[in-house]
Amino acid sequence: MNNRRYFIKKSGLGAIGLSLIPQLSFGKNNDTKLTILHTNDMHSHIHPFTSGRNKGLGGMAQRAALIKQIRKQEEHVLLLDAGDVFQGTPYFNVYGGELEFKLMSEMKYDAVTLGNHDFDNGLEGLKEQLPHANFPFLIANYDFSDTIFKNTFKPYKVFRKGNLKIGVFGIGIELEGLVPKKLYQNTVYKDPISTANHYANILKQKEKCDLVICLSHLGFKYKEEKISDMTFASQTRDIDLIIGGHTHTFLKKPVKQLNIDQKEVLINQVGWAGINIGKIDYHFSQNDGLKKVFGRSIFIKNDSKNA
Repeated sequence: MNNRRYFIKKSGLGAIGLSLIPQLSFGKNNDTKLTILHTNDMHSHIHPFTSGRNKGLGGMAQRAALIKQIRKQEEHVLLLDAGDVFQGTPYFNVYGGELEFKLMSEMKYDAVTLGNHDFDNGLEGLKEQLPHANFPFLIANYDFSDTIFKNTFKPYKVFRKGNLKIGVFGIGIELEGLVPKKLYQNTVYKDPISTANHYANILKQKEKCDLVICLSHLGFKYKEEKISDMTFASQTRDIDLIIGGHTHTFLKKPVKQLNIDQKEVLINQVGWAGINIGKIDYHFSQNDGLKKVFGRSIFIKNDSKNA
């Protein structure tokens, strides 16, 4: 038996009993509601946890059922991930990331950025799995010009949802000292602050995006002097939402930080291993622009009797 094909078939993202997410009611006019769903640091967790404090939580089939449910409720949805899809379970050791990318493709992820563990099998190992990913990888501050990934990744992408334009770009963590040089080779790390300001300006001013989102793998916050999502937000402009990863931080809802122009930026991160999914609802008025934002983290629970 082809174990790989069998597993993917058995892990097909069909319906699993999950509680419906309560819908928020908005005015019946020309307003537009945009729902952002996001994950980070999945670390190759395909199935729910079977023991410990996280028993019954997570699982890609469970996540897919929840996403499918939300898409039935909401007209305009973006599904994003902030990196570290790879590493952490035998599935990655055996299949090298193929399962993760195929299952995420079935879930119809819109965009993903790169985390440090996505280099764990080197540039060649990542390249081997890219054909299984039917979604773009966005990374603005890694220069791959002198590697096999020259001209492979884009810094940003603009999405259209209804009458809205949403700009999304990716920012990665410094790899030196975190990842062996032989794995990332001649990849050049560029300053995240200046890079972000450059691309956020393009998205907000040139592309005229209604919302600018940064997929960040910098980490939420550190005790030591180190760039994090909190310091990153305070030194940048034109970014509305930072979807973070790397530090495995569980936030019940997005936190606010003032940017360099003293305007509010939302920052969110939902732990690790696919235990949670973030859900942020933006409500735009055709006349007045952004009116309301509601955000929270949702536990992905295994409610199936057969699981």
